Amino acid sequence: MGRLRFLNAGESHGPALTAIIEGIPSNLKISSDYINKELARRQKGYGRGGRMKIEKDKVKILSGVRFGYTLGSPITLMVENKDWENWTDIMAIEGEPVDKRQITNPRPGHADLVGGIKYGFEDLRNVLERASARETTTRVAVGAVCKQLLEDIGIKIGSYVVSIGNLSIREKLENIPLEKRAEVAEKSEVRIPIPEEDEKFKQLIDEAKKEGESLGGIFEVFATGVPIGLGSHVQWDRRLDGRIAQAMMSIQAMKAVEIGEGFGLSQKFGSQAHDEIFWDKEKGFYHKTNRAGGIEGGITNGEPIIVRVGMKPIPTLMRKKSLQSVDIKTKQPFDAAKERSDVTAVPAAAVVGEAMLAIVLADAILEKFGNDNWIQIKQRMENYKKYVKEYP
Repeated sequence: MGRLRFLNAGESHGPALTAIIEGIPSNLKISSDYINKELARRQKGYGRGGRMKIEKDKVKILSGVRFGYTLGSPITLMVENKDWENWTDIMAIEGEPVDKRQITNPRPGHADLVGGIKYGFEDLRNVLERASARETTTRVAVGAVCKQLLEDIGIKIGSYVVSIGNLSIREKLENIPLEKRAEVAEKSEVRIPIPEEDEKFKQLIDEAKKEGESLGGIFEVFATGVPIGLGSHVQWDRRLDGRIAQAMMSIQAMKAVEIGEGFGLSQKFGSQAHDEIFWDKEKGFYHKTNRAGGIEGGITNGEPIIVRVGMKPIPTLMRKKSLQSVDIKTKQPFDAAKERSDVTAVPAAAVVGEAMLAIVLADAILEKFGNDNWIQIKQRMENYKKYVKEYP
């Protein structure tokens, strides 16, 4: 792996969420306003739950930055939970536990039961507080730092929703450029790049809410301006497509990842599946198609990286007849626990996907061109671009 790593900490209803990023070089200009805009994007989307009305996430940068520029030392980010004031007795750091809101009936499809067994908890709140997608708040904050690094060298990341439930617009996207898709999706409450389809998607979400149901879907994340040569074929854990897939699958509720045309390639002849190579005096090496999604042999090939991610429906259901479960203490059948939740979070998950792609790509950039000083790294990249154009 590369030079960049981060750890985050915090519970959904605890005092705050925090992250420490190590490996960001010195002299990179970053802005808390930029991070806050990314945090706000994560909270948007038609079908979100009541928690989004409580939390208006704002980052506090506690270390590693001075006068707007990174110092090369670890960067500490913190986002306070406003809802903490309503949970100070239930989620107290010290003192005696209270029985109030203790959870003993696990939700199918969540980490409740397996986490409780693994860590030996009788109150499953100890699991769901950390397993909650609220944890992605700090991932988006870390991703926003990485996005600022990438944008400074011309790499842009975006996303859009392809489907929610049984509604899909994938077949209508072919002639719309990637960056235009993201630009249009940014104005949509369901984050789709086909405005005339918005109401149809919102109606489906309304119907699911009325029934107490939840909905999953598919989103796509892309990166443009990525140079040839990130990642490596020489070891399994250095292949960039593998690193991207792991990053996406680490997001709560994600169950599938495709890069490029993914599963569709398995249904084609070889002559239809691969991207032919061309050369031009101005462009250098390039491809007219991008079925590989910008990665061949675990290495970027200069084309846009395209990642498609499938999200399952959220496990918490609000319908009267909930999914069946078993109380861990009495072993009696029980309706699964209900916790304040969204009808769908696919639009928000796309923003989290952007953050994770940004983190992986920033790591790959620092792995290849790494140095302690961002100014020198950019100089190395410029030299490398000349080499690629003149290769061999």
